[in-house]
Amino acid sequence: MLKLFQAIRPFERAAALRDGLAGFTLASMNIPQALGYTKIAGMPVVTGLYTLLLPLVAFATFGSSRYLVVSADSATAAIFAGGVSDLAPAASVRYVALAGTVALLTAGFLFLARLLRLGFIADFLSETVLAGFLTGVGCQVGIAVLGEMLGVPVSAHRTIPQLAEVCGRLPDVHPPTLAVSVFVVGALLLLQRFAPRVPAALIAVVGAVAASAIWNFNEHGIAIIGPVAGGLPHFGYPAVSWRDIPPLIPIAASCCIMIVTQSAATARVYAARHQQHLDANADLVGLCAANAMAGLSGTFVVNGSPTQTALVESAGAQSQIPQLATAVSVALVLLFLTKPLQYLPHCVLGALVFMIAIRLIKLRALLTIRRQSPGEFALALTTAVVVVAVGVEQGILLAMVLSLFRIVQHSYHPHTGVMVLNDDGTWNLNPLAPGAVTKPGLVMYRFGAALFYANANRFAEEVNCLVGQPPSQVRWLIVDAEAITRLDYSAAHVVRELQQNLMNCGTELGFARMSGDLRADFARHHLIEVIAPSRLFNRLHDALAAFERRRSS
Repeated sequence: MLKLFQAIRPFERAAALRDGLAGFTLASMNIPQALGYTKIAGMPVVTGLYTLLLPLVAFATFGSSRYLVVSADSATAAIFAGGVSDLAPAASVRYVALAGTVALLTAGFLFLARLLRLGFIADFLSETVLAGFLTGVGCQVGIAVLGEMLGVPVSAHRTIPQLAEVCGRLPDVHPPTLAVSVFVVGALLLLQRFAPRVPAALIAVVGAVAASAIWNFNEHGIAIIGPVAGGLPHFGYPAVSWRDIPPLIPIAASCCIMIVTQSAATARVYAARHQQHLDANADLVGLCAANAMAGLSGTFVVNGSPTQTALVESAGAQSQIPQLATAVSVALVLLFLTKPLQYLPHCVLGALVFMIAIRLIKLRALLTIRRQSPGEFALALTTAVVVVAVGVEQGILLAMVLSLFRIVQHSYHPHTGVMVLNDDGTWNLNPLAPGAVTKPGLVMYRFGAALFYANANRFAEEVNCLVGQPPSQVRWLIVDAEAITRLDYSAAHVVRELQQNLMNCGTELGFARMSGDLRADFARHHLIEVIAPSRLFNRLHDALAAFERRRSS
C-alpha cells in the first residue's frame, strides 16, 4: 500500500515555512547546476529546468527520505549521453525523444526493482570502485567541455580523441572565450573557498548573462546558447518506434544501477544521521515516479544527488518541502525568466560543468585507498581508466563486476589459520604451515568464510596440509566453524570425502562453535551421520578439554 507524502508529514506550519525558505536557497544553487548537467547530457538547455519540476514533485509524493534531492545528476547524465550520442545528434528532436524513452525505461527498471525488492543491489557496488567510477566520469566530463571553454570546435565523441583534438587545436584558442572561462572558474573557486554558502553558480550565471547582454559577447565571437523555449513542459510520450527501444535498454539498466546505488547510499547516510526511518522500497517507488515524470515531460534521467542533498541539510531543512518550493521556483523561471538565458555564453556553461567534474574526481579518496589497500586501489584505477577510455556505460558494468569479484575473492581466500591458546585463556590465530599444531596431536583449524563449491577444495587442501602424510601425528583436527555460516551440496560432498581421508591417516575430524544454520545444513546433507556427535563442540575450550581427557585415558 502506497503512503503518500510520508516525507512531509507530520505537517507543521513553522517547520514548513523554514523548509520552504530552504527550498528557495536550493533553487538558487540547483538551477545553474541543472543547466550544467544538461550540457553533460547533450540536451537543450531548458530541459535541465524540467528536471527540477515534475520529478521533484513525484519523489516528494511517493518517496520516504526526508532529505534526498532527486534531480539531474552528472553520473547518470554521462551514462545517458555516452550511450545515446551515437544514435542521434545532441540536442536534436530525436535525441530528446530518446532521452525521454531512456527515462521511462529506467522508471520501468526501478519499478521492477521495487517488485523484486532489489534495493540490496546498491550494496554490491563497493565504495572503492565507485570512487574510481566517479573519478573516471569526472575526467570524461571535464575533457568534454574543454573545447567550449577554449573556443575551439571538437567533433570527436569519445574522451581520448576529444583530448587529442583539443591539444591539436591549441593554436586556434579564442582568447575572449578563454578569458571568460578562466574568469568564471576563478570566481567559482574563490567563492567556494571564502564564501561557501553564497550561491556561486547562480552569481556566475547571472553575471555572465548581464555581461553578455551589455557587451554583446556574440559579436565578439563568444558563442551564446541562443533562444530558450519558455513555458511549462509538454506532457506526453516520446515519439519513438519500437525499433528504437532495444539499444536503449542497456543504457537504462546502467542508469538504474547508478540511481539505486547512489540514491540508496545518500538516503541512508542522512536517515542514520538524523535517526529517521527510511523505507527503501518507498524510495524506489519515488525514484520510479520521478523518472516517469522526467520521461513524460521531455527531459532526461534524474537521480538522487549527494551534493544537493547536503545543501538542503545545511540549510536546516527536515522534509521534502524544499523540493516542492524548488519546483515552484523553477516553474516561475520557465514562465517569466527564460528570455535572458539566451545571452548565456556556452563557455560559462562549460566552466560550470568543469567545476562539477572537478568535484567528481575523488583524488583524496583514491590516495587513501592506495595507502590502505593497494589491491583495491588497482581495481578503482582500472574502473576509472575504462570509463575514460571506453565509456561510462561499460564503466558502471565493470564497477559492478569488480565489486562482486571482491566479494567472491574474500570468500575464496578467507582468513585461515591454526588456533593457539594464550596464557591468559584467549585464542590466537597463527598462520598455516605444515606441522603447525594447537597442542601435540591436536589441530584447531579456523576457516573464515561460508563453505561453498568455490572454496571447498581449498578448505580440504589446507586441512590435508596440516594433517600431513599417513600415518599422521595429528590425532584430532577440530574445525573452528564460528565463521562458517552455511554449507552447500558441493562443500558437503568435499567434507564427506575429507573425513574418509583423515580416517585413513588416523585422524578424527570434528567441529566447534557451529551456528544453528550450519547444524541444519549438516543435518540436511547427512553429515551428522558422518561426523561423530562426540566431535561436535559448543566451544573451543570444550574441544580442548575433551582432547586432554582422551589423551590421558
